[in-house]
Amino acid sequence: MKKLLTLSLSVLLAMSASMAQAQKQTPPEGGSPQNFNLPAKQEFTLPNGLEATLVPYGEIPKVTISMIVQAGNVHEQANENGLADITGKLMEEGTATKNAKQIAEEVASMGGSLSISIGPNQTYISGDALSEFGPELVRLMADLLKEPAFPESELERVKNDFKRQMNLSRAQPGTQAYMKYNKALYGDHPYGRDLPTDKEIDSYTLEQVKDFYQKQFGARRTDVYVAGKFDEASMKEAITASLSDWTEGPAPAIPVAKPVTKSDMIVVDRPGAPQSTIIIGLPVVDPSHPDYMALRVTNSLLGGSFGSRITRNIREDKGYTYSPSSSLAAKYKVGDWSEQADVTTEHTGNSLKEIVYEIEKLRSEPPSEEELKGIKNYEAGLFVLRNSTPGGIIGQLSFLDLHDLPETFLTNQVQAIHAVTPQKVQQTANTYLRPKDMTLVVVGDKKQIDKQLKKFQEDLKKAPVTQ
Repeated sequence: MKKLLTLSLSVLLAMSASMAQAQKQTPPEGGSPQNFNLPAKQEFTLPNGLEATLVPYGEIPKVTISMIVQAGNVHEQANENGLADITGKLMEEGTATKNAKQIAEEVASMGGSLSISIGPNQTYISGDALSEFGPELVRLMADLLKEPAFPESELERVKNDFKRQMNLSRAQPGTQAYMKYNKALYGDHPYGRDLPTDKEIDSYTLEQVKDFYQKQFGARRTDVYVAGKFDEASMKEAITASLSDWTEGPAPAIPVAKPVTKSDMIVVDRPGAPQSTIIIGLPVVDPSHPDYMALRVTNSLLGGSFGSRITRNIREDKGYTYSPSSSLAAKYKVGDWSEQADVTTEHTGNSLKEIVYEIEKLRSEPPSEEELKGIKNYEAGLFVLRNSTPGGIIGQLSFLDLHDLPETFLTNQVQAIHAVTPQKVQQTANTYLRPKDMTLVVVGDKKQIDKQLKKFQEDLKKAPVTQ
C-alpha cells in the first residue's frame, strides 16, 4: 500500500511538473489594447490667462498636481546658459513666508511630495498629496510659483550643486556625444547649446535670477493640471483663489528651431577608451505631422524597442554592445531621430556598418505582417501603460498642450498605431531615415577608430551597404 502511495505521488508530481512546464511554454494570450477614452475633465481659464484642467481618475485617495510654466532653457539669451536652471533650483528654497524646511515638513504632513524641475521648454512644479489635502497643496504650490523668496544666502550653494551636476554630466561620453550632435543639428538655437560651464554659472547674480523670473514667468504661460481622486469644487476654488491675482506675465512664445540635415562625422577623442559612443541621426517630423505615428512604429521596429532589429543584430547576434537604442526626440515644432550605442572599440566600424545595413534593409523591403504586428502591440501596450496613472494622464495632456495637438492624438492613437502597414513602414524608412544624410558623432579612442571610421565612410558612399 505504501509502495502504491509513493508511486501515485510520483505520478502526480510528474504531472504537476509537466503542467507547469506547459504553462511556461504557452503563456496565455494577451488582450488587445483598446482606444484610449480620455476621462471626463473640467477645464477653465482665469481672467489673467492661466488655464486649468481637472481630471478625476481612479479610486486611490491621492491627487497629483502639476503647475507647468512655459519658461525653460529655450528662453535664455546666449549669455544666460543655465540661468533657467538656477532660477528653478532657487525657487525650491522657499517663499516669502516659508523656508524650504517648512515647506518640506508641510508637504510631508499631507502624505505627499513636491519638486521643481527645469526642461528645455518648461519649468515643472509637481506634487501629490492625500486627497483631502489637495486644496492645501494647490495653495502651497501657488505660493512657490507667485512668491519665490530667492534667498541670497542659498545662491552660492545652489550654484555649486549645479556645477557639480554639470561636471559629472560633462564627463559622460554619452552626454559629450549628444552635445555635439545637438550642436550639429540645431546650431545657435538653444537646443544646440552645450552644458553651462563653471564660469557661466559663477557669473550669475541674484539680480539676473530675479530678472529672468520677472521676464519669463506669469499666468499666461502657466497650465495647472490636477488628476486623481479629489473634490472638484474645492480644487477649482483653491486654484481660482490662489492664482487669480498673479500677474499675467509674457505671452507664450518658444522660438522655433531650424534643424540642419547634414552628412557629417564628428569625432571626439577619448584616449584609451574601451568603448566608442555612437550617435547617428537626422532631423525628422514633429508629432503634429501625419507621418509621425508611422515613424514611431518604424522606430520601434528598427531600434526603439528591446526586440528591435538593430538591437538583435549588434547586441544579441554580434555582441558589439549591451544596450543600443534609437529614439524620436520631439522638440517644439521640430524633431529628430537618432540611434545611440556604446560599442567595443574594435567593433566601432562594424557596429556602424550593421546599423546602416538594418536601415537600408528596411528601406528596400517591408517587414512581415507578423513582425509588424508584434511591434504595433508593443507600441499600443506602452501607450496604455503611460495612461495608467494620474501622473501619466497629466504627462499626456501637457504634451498635447505644448505641441498644439488635438485630443484625437490620444483618443485615436491605438487605432492609428494598428493602421500602420508593412508598406507604410518601408515608405516611412525611405522618406525619413536616409543614412547618407545623417550626422554621425563618435566619442572614442581616435587612434583605434580612425581607420574603421574612414572605411565606414567609404562604404557608405557605395550604397546599399551589405553584410
